[in-house]
Amino acid sequence: MYLNYIKVNGKTLGVADSDNTFGWDNKHVGARILLSKEFLVRKVQTLHDYKGHADNFICSVIPGSSSSQFSPGGLLFKMGDSNMQYVTSTSFILLAYAKYLTKAHVVVNCGGSIVTPKRLRAIAKKQVDYLLGDNPLKMSYMIQCSAGFSVMKSQSPNPNILVGAVVGGPDLHDGFPDERSDYEQSEPATYINAPLVGALAYLAHSFAQL
Repeated sequence: MYLNYIKVNGKTLGVADSDNTFGWDNKHVGARILLSKEFLVRKVQTLHDYKGHADNFICSVIPGSSSSQFSPGGLLFKMGDSNMQYVTSTSFILLAYAKYLTKAHVVVNCGGSIVTPKRLRAIAKKQVDYLLGDNPLKMSYMIQCSAGFSVMKSQSPNPNILVGAVVGGPDLHDGFPDERSDYEQSEPATYINAPLVGALAYLAHSFAQL
């Protein structure tokens, strides 16, 4: 039912819009990647255009693209407010799309430059590695959070540790003040962590292929 709906209403809903951001309040890219799977893996020919839309997103986020910024240490940077949400969600998207491309035995053509599924996996792994500590500060951004506002300004150690949480992350220059009051960089959130689970699961399962 939903597939038929999108076939009829996709263009009206903005499928052809230029969009290179996938975050907590914009899921267009995720929908395009899912629909491209229907074309690539399940051979639904009427969804051919979604492969092009998905490719456009991929070309906009790979290193060297004029549409994306990367810090000196190699972190994808979209904005200062919880940037890690874009890092984790983009990593997940790259890995998912690499899987579909591999099954279909096709690649992405970015203005004459061929981008293989292997390269997409490598780009995603670099982002995850940065997040976990392979960065100029040698700091993992999967760290702790405070127990609440009552202790936010305290000089004492954090009373509770949120094991496995990923915070907003560093700025465009790989700087991270590590201050409780700086929610833009220090606050963990579900929309940062949720897509990372998918990326980590893929990397753990496919480690031998990387």
